[in-house]
Amino acid sequence: MSDDHTHVQDFFGARAADWDSRFPDDGPAYADAVAALGLREGGRVLDAGCGTGRALPPLRAAVGSAGVVIGADLTPAMLQAAVRAGRDGDGRLLVADVAALPLRTGSLDAVFAAGLIAHLPHPAQNLRELARVVRPGGVLALFHPIGRAALAARQGRQITPDDLRAEPNLRPLLAGSGWRMTSYVDEDTRFLALAVRAR
Repeated sequence: MSDDHTHVQDFFGARAADWDSRFPDDGPAYADAVAALGLREGGRVLDAGCGTGRALPPLRAAVGSAGVVIGADLTPAMLQAAVRAGRDGDGRLLVADVAALPLRTGSLDAVFAAGLIAHLPHPAQNLRELARVVRPGGVLALFHPIGRAALAARQGRQITPDDLRAEPNLRPLLAGSGWRMTSYVDEDTRFLALAVRAR
């Protein structure tokens, strides 16, 4: 994938208005994935590639009113849809590229990333940038509300051996990017890989 973000913005921009209505039953899966992060009251978390902000309400509930929740996305139309859904009340929204986040080094406790990894132009470099903004011992959740096989079937394609989300590919990718994978689940109803920021 190139560094030209026009394709990503065009793809998601065209789908932003009805994105939530296309996937109306994903809420519980998002809540369960957020719970797996183990966030505490007062925590600081980034939803990287937040889209319409479906993870923002459970992230806010997890860190409470004293916590910090940031939703960053490359596509303004997705953030506008988050505002229309009222999710801007659960977190601060930023138009931002995960390749260069406007956040201080080590300023976060966790990063939640739903469906993000397939859209990263330079996965190792981009995952290193996510690691940069998380304190040592902080957590990363790579999530999708449907597993790899079910998603491929929905899209009319086959899973290929070079799929970044396959455990044999993802584990070393994370390890080389400042993360240590601690959990990996790939089943029809969800994909969730958890990793800890290396010290």
